[in-house]
Amino acid sequence: MWLHRSLTLKPAPRGFHLITREVMAALPELAEVQTGLLHVFIQHTSASLTLSENASPDVRRDFERYFNHAVPDGWENFEHTLEGDDDMAAHIKASVLGASVMLPVQGGRLALGTWQGLYLCEHRDRGGPRRLVLTLTGE
Repeated sequence: MWLHRSLTLKPAPRGFHLITREVMAALPELAEVQTGLLHVFIQHTSASLTLSENASPDVRRDFERYFNHAVPDGWENFEHTLEGDDDMAAHIKASVLGASVMLPVQGGRLALGTWQGLYLCEHRDRGGPRRLVLTLTGE
């Protein structure tokens, strides 16, 4: 089986947001897959995806603090500045974290660890809706 679907996420404030439930809700066919893979791709250059701890909100806040420290908005050496102080920093953060994740499917469910969840990493102050491409394969 091959299934391709688009999912548009509502605008989210800057930060790291769990989206595991939204992705699973967009794919009711997941329940039919005993063994497979789900590829999740974000169609943006200033937001990213990652997999990390899904229980403590402290983790999400610490991710945001770390990346803002490592890649500050408005760094004086950025040349790409026409779209605002947060734009170039957002591109770098998105490149470091990545535009896609590949998740295993087992027994009709995502085979995630107990404390793992999929994050939308919003790197802009006003990023707007974010589009994901979901590709499910398996049997």
